[in-house]
Amino acid sequence: MSKKMFKSESKKLLNLMINSIYTNRDIFLRELISNASDALDKIYLESLTNKNVKVDKSKLSINVAYNKDERTITISDNGCGMTDKELDDNLGTIAKSGSEAFKESLDKGSKNVDIIGQFGVGFYSAFMVAKEIKVDTKNYKSDKSYLWKSSGIDGYTVDESNKKDNGTVITLYLKDDTDEVKYSDYLDENKLKELIKKYSDYIRYPIMMEVTHHEEDPKNKGKYIDKKVVETINTMVPLWKKDKKDVKEEDYNNFYMDRFNDYEEPLYTITSNVEGDATYRALMFVPKKAPFDFYTKDYEKGLALYSSGVMIMDKCDELLPDYFSFVKGVVDSEDVPLNISRETLQKSYSVRVIAKSIESKIRKELSNMLKNDRDKYIEFFKVFGANLKYGVYDKFGANKDKLKDLIMFYSYKKKGLITLKEYVSDMPKDQDSIYYASGENIDKIDKMPQLDSVKEKYDILYLTDYVDEFCLTALQEYEGKKFVNVLSDNFDLSSKEEKEKNEKANKDASKMFEDMKKVIPGVSEVRFSNKLKDHPVALSVKGDISIEMEKVFKSMGNGMPITAQKVLEINENHKIADKLKKLYKDDKNEFEKYTKILYSEAALISGVTIDNPTEISDLIIDTLAK
Repeated sequence: MSKKMFKSESKKLLNLMINSIYTNRDIFLRELISNASDALDKIYLESLTNKNVKVDKSKLSINVAYNKDERTITISDNGCGMTDKELDDNLGTIAKSGSEAFKESLDKGSKNVDIIGQFGVGFYSAFMVAKEIKVDTKNYKSDKSYLWKSSGIDGYTVDESNKKDNGTVITLYLKDDTDEVKYSDYLDENKLKELIKKYSDYIRYPIMMEVTHHEEDPKNKGKYIDKKVVETINTMVPLWKKDKKDVKEEDYNNFYMDRFNDYEEPLYTITSNVEGDATYRALMFVPKKAPFDFYTKDYEKGLALYSSGVMIMDKCDELLPDYFSFVKGVVDSEDVPLNISRETLQKSYSVRVIAKSIESKIRKELSNMLKNDRDKYIEFFKVFGANLKYGVYDKFGANKDKLKDLIMFYSYKKKGLITLKEYVSDMPKDQDSIYYASGENIDKIDKMPQLDSVKEKYDILYLTDYVDEFCLTALQEYEGKKFVNVLSDNFDLSSKEEKEKNEKANKDASKMFEDMKKVIPGVSEVRFSNKLKDHPVALSVKGDISIEMEKVFKSMGNGMPITAQKVLEINENHKIADKLKKLYKDDKNEFEKYTKILYSEAALISGVTIDNPTEISDLIIDTLAK
């Protein structure tokens, strides 16, 4: 036996890798299974081109076993195995990849062989859980077998062994439990099955393991025994790699509910098989309901990322834009470049290409749903529509053109959700703007005084989501039609003569309005209006900040003093206007009471909180009692 030291800077790299690169101990099994899969790939490929190598593909497999008494986990395969030189090269020098070298040695016509190992470091992740590792291996071309042993940084030994068949057996001797880490958890049948299913379920070769079945004793009815049975743990063929004609809707639904722990079937399923700058397969789902934490900072978006059937990341957020964060699913690609630990993606051209393609595919499928199954789209939009609207507004409207035809708003005339395109296509010839009003809910908006004069001629979009007005602000216009807030003080559909009459009435009452502002400092202006029909008062706004936008800013709790410039509008044709003029002339004290009451009524209609409800209540009672 001769002791060897790790070459080059391998000591430092091994220490760094064990303590820094890998943040999740569970992946050690994934890495060792992936290496075993590589070895099976190699011998199978060799058998296709070398008549002297006989391989029955149906018998190629990986075996996982554990022994609680000896605290060992064993991963074995009947693949190509390694020579002593390969052991020295591949395990003696960290980051020298035998799989990569093998792949490069293939002739050009065979370079599509799916080899998982890319860096030759995954094997060493086992030192996160093992205090000693033994590798017993025999290369299919050699008569000799070898045993590689190492306890980590101190080095390793390579000696001849008695292994008779080609392949590799890796034995991990687990570390002792500590207060922080219970390594013996990995000596549990269910834990190992869980890791295999999570990370290696789609390895193309069967992963065999002896499992326990609790079943009735055939010799003693009513009594149960534990029976050990060797089973295949992994699925092997991913659902997304199967031909669509061979997959039923039920299969997709069951996969979704099982994989993403949802008790309901998905609302919509999206499949994608792309070849080109980046080749990948994707299976994605739109849920029926939003997760409980969807609109919180704790929600994690992302698609499960697989590389050749091996799960690399449970949620790769780089593959989904925020506005499609509700989509769940998996992406499997051979083109994804990974960093040395396979745990995080390197920024790369292929990743950007895949993400762009996925975004385009989801957008196209949502458009198809809107066009071909409107009821289903509306069901989707009621749950996730706010997310799309936020996508329009986010990043200064950078994605507004991608999303503007997917968003919907409630239509006063249609009594339901419509798109902007549908609104514009139904506009009468004399209408040059898209009209909207915002409020807490549809019923409250519908009863707002300012809308009555508009309803007679035009449709109005009712905005009830917190993000709606910000969304329209980002859009600015749609097909050349600007968005106009009918609750704005300068919105006016009256005739020239009506406007001139209103201007004169406001000019004549300007002194009275100035005194009213002193009584209700919360408003920036008081004025007569000719657009309220039978209603006495209403609140409108000046500028770009509406009352609903003010509420949003206040709810953020960041102390930003962003408020709407409120305008108290009084119906110049209502008897209350004459009452005010008379009180202003004859009884200033009563005039101030009426002013406060009228403002409070207008605020109540608009959903604005009154700062002094008790005072206003007393004023109303006092006025009624007279």
